[in-house]
Amino acid sequence: MPIEDLARSDVVTADRDTSVAALATAMRDEDVGSIVITDGETPVGIVTDRDLAVRILGADVDPATQTAADVMSGDLCFIDRGAGFYEAAELMSERGIRRLPVRDGDSLVGIITADDLTELLADEQQKLAEIIRAQRPAY
Repeated sequence: MPIEDLARSDVVTADRDTSVAALATAMRDEDVGSIVITDGETPVGIVTDRDLAVRILGADVDPATQTAADVMSGDLCFIDRGAGFYEAAELMSERGIRRLPVRDGDSLVGIITADDLTELLADEQQKLAEIIRAQRPAY
């Protein structure tokens, strides 16, 4: 199954100059754990809820002086929309990341998270359990 069928297409984005307070508010309002940072239409980084906690609160930095550019992870790793589940899982494992922006060429078209992959696996396990239950003899 291609990642484009699993990924969320409603990616929350912000530009580099967005304040960390605005990022936190957007995460709360949109119920997401990350925001892809863009320069125009080009994704250039990502800010996660953990970034805000560790790089602002944990570092005892004044949040009023910080922007997305100050806290984002700039080494953004992407996955192509046509890639498969296992390729996404392998890439997340190799890079030690939980979120992968999905692109079509240079365009951002979605985001897939480790939680999304875990949920898919749980659904598949449930289907297998139903097959086993249906074929099990009565006790």
